[in-house]
Amino acid sequence: MDKLIITGGVRLTGEVAISGAKNAALPILCAALLTKEPLTLSNVPALNDIGTMLKLLAQMGVKMEREGDRVTLDASDLHNPVAPYELVKTMRASILVLGPLVARCGEAKVSLPGGCAIGARPVDQHIKGLTAMGAEVTVEHGYVHARATRLKGARLFTDMVTVTGTENLMMAACLGAGETVIENAAREPEVVDLAQCLNAMGARIAGAGTDVIRIQGVDALHGATHRIMPDRIETGTFLCAAAATGGEVRLTGTSAGYLDAVVDKLMDAGCEITSEKLPGIETLMIQAPARLKAVSIRTAPYPAFPTDMQAQFMAINAVAEGTAVMRETIFENRFMHAVELIRLGADIRIDGNTAFVTGRPALQGATVMATDLRASASLVIAGLVAEGETHIERIYHLDRGYEHIERKLTVLGANIRREKA
Repeated sequence: MDKLIITGGVRLTGEVAISGAKNAALPILCAALLTKEPLTLSNVPALNDIGTMLKLLAQMGVKMEREGDRVTLDASDLHNPVAPYELVKTMRASILVLGPLVARCGEAKVSLPGGCAIGARPVDQHIKGLTAMGAEVTVEHGYVHARATRLKGARLFTDMVTVTGTENLMMAACLGAGETVIENAAREPEVVDLAQCLNAMGARIAGAGTDVIRIQGVDALHGATHRIMPDRIETGTFLCAAAATGGEVRLTGTSAGYLDAVVDKLMDAGCEITSEKLPGIETLMIQAPARLKAVSIRTAPYPAFPTDMQAQFMAINAVAEGTAVMRETIFENRFMHAVELIRLGADIRIDGNTAFVTGRPALQGATVMATDLRASASLVIAGLVAEGETHIERIYHLDRGYEHIERKLTVLGANIRREKA
C-alpha cells in the first residue's frame, strides 16, 4: 500500500492542467449502456474509480478501447445485466448502471453498495423513481433486482436532492414511453454534462441545471462523441493548495463558472482570482497572500458551497488568521479528517455537525491516515504547509479521485513523493 511523504514549507508556483471530472465521467460511462452504437468520450481521467467502472461495464459485455484520455465503448452485445458485489463494494457510483440497464435490457440486478465512511447514501430514491416508471423492483440477498417490459413516463419527486438519483432516473427515462418529469432534481454541473451527452446521443432532455428536468422518451439512442467537463473539485483543491502556501498558480483547462461559491470564499480569505479565455483553452489564476483570513462555510447542494470542498477548507482555515465556523449539512460523518489535522497541530473543536477552527501560525509534520477521498486532499494541503515531514497513509482513497496529484504538485514546486508503506 502506497503512502505520500511531504516536506512542507514550499510556496506553490507555476502552471498545471486540470483533468476531466470523475463525477461527470462515471455516469457518462454508464450512458453507453443505453445504445447499441459506439460512444466515444475524451478527457476521461485516469483514476481508480474510472478503472472500476470500466471493469464493471466489461463484465456486462461492453467492448472498449482506451488511448490516453479517450475511451470508446461499444455496448452492442450487452448480455449480462448484473453488477456484482465484488465490484460495487469498492465504488458506490456503480448504482448508476441500474437505470440504463432496466431501460435498455428490461432487467437489472445490481448489488447494494454497502456502507460508506462519510455517511448514509441510501438508494431508496432510485428505487422509488423506477417503481413510479413501472418497474417491478425487489431487494433480495443484498441485490436490487428491477424488471420492466418498457419504462413509462411519470412525474417523479425526490424526497431529497440526490445527484446519482437524478442521473439514474434521467438515463432510465430517455428510453421510456412518454414524458418523465423529475422534480427536486440535482442541479450540479455534472448532471448538466450527462444531459448534454445524452442529448448528443439523441435523447430529448430539457431543464438540466434546474430543479425540474423534463425528458421525452425515445425508442432508441445512437452513438456520439462527447468531451468530459473539467473536474471542479480538483480545481478547488489546487486553488486551496495554492492559497494555503501563499502561492501563485495558473490552472488550465478549467473554469471558475462551476465554482462560484468556492471562489467567493477564497477571495474572502484574501486571494486574488482571475480567469482568462484563450483560444481553445480556459485558465484560472490565483495569487494568495502570505497568510489567509479564516472563512466560515456551510455546505449545501449546488450551487451552494460543495460538501466535497469542506475538508480542503478546514485545512486552509487551520493556518488562517482568526476562527472559522464550518457547518456540514450533507453527510453526518464528514469530519473524520479533523482528528488527523489535529495530529498535525490544528486547533479544531467539533460539536455535532459544526466545526470551530482557529488558525495557527504553523502546523507540524506527523504521520496521518486518510479516511476518505476528500479527507485525503485536506491532509495533502496541511502537509504542504506543515513544518517537517508529513506521512499520509492509505492514499488509495486519493487515487480514486485525483489523477497523479503528486506529479502535478511537484510541477508546482512541492516536495512530495510516493513510497510503498
